[in-house]
Amino acid sequence: MTQNIYDQPAFFEGYSRLPRSVEGLAAAPEWPALKALLPDLAGCKVLDLGCGFGWFCRAARAMGAAEVHGVDVSENMLARARDVTTDEAISYAREDLEQITLPPAAFDLVYSSLTLHYLEKLERLMAEVSRSLVPGGRLVFSAEHPIYTAPSAPGWTVDAAGRKVWPVDGYLAEGPRTTDWLARGVIKQHRTIGTYLNLLIGLGFTVTHVEEWGPTAGQIAAQPALAVERERPAFLLVAAQKGAG
Repeated sequence: MTQNIYDQPAFFEGYSRLPRSVEGLAAAPEWPALKALLPDLAGCKVLDLGCGFGWFCRAARAMGAAEVHGVDVSENMLARARDVTTDEAISYAREDLEQITLPPAAFDLVYSSLTLHYLEKLERLMAEVSRSLVPGGRLVFSAEHPIYTAPSAPGWTVDAAGRKVWPVDGYLAEGPRTTDWLARGVIKQHRTIGTYLNLLIGLGFTVTHVEEWGPTAGQIAAQPALAVERERPAFLLVAAQKGAG
């Protein structure tokens, strides 16, 4: 079963205090770049993998989606999502993304934000995603950037000139990494950019956009603390389209 750290009380309490948990998409600095990858959602059926508090589900409806279905492994996350959602066109379900079975040709868009790097059996999930999309359907996702997940000892050091240096060791050695983030022993799955993209290509997707996200000058001017994110990309953003038939 997928690691369910969000139902651990200490982790969930810490996660609930993060700006993006309190303020939603507006507090996620990568959201403008991710939003730009979305197709026109008017009348679309949308699936959100790892929906969390349901921020994107509600945003998709505001952008015109006809139906939005959010799935997550965490009952804590889903309980919060249900508490703040009153739209009957949005539904939520608890699912293990490594075992989920999706209906065929059911969705126009499959979306996922900062979830895929937790999954060991990503190949199986992406095959299900491909099957669940209508011909020409879109996949848009973000994941922690492989440069960020690669180090066996995450974190930065300071060089002789006083500059922050981010280690990148073991980049080609794919597999689990254990880190302490909000709680001890959080497991993430490190994959190279090539692995993400070749998996999609092998399933017949056309990759339409790849972005190694970093904050814009305007974002840094508004929030100087984001300047450190120019030192190495924190997120990988990908958009792909399923073949027409």
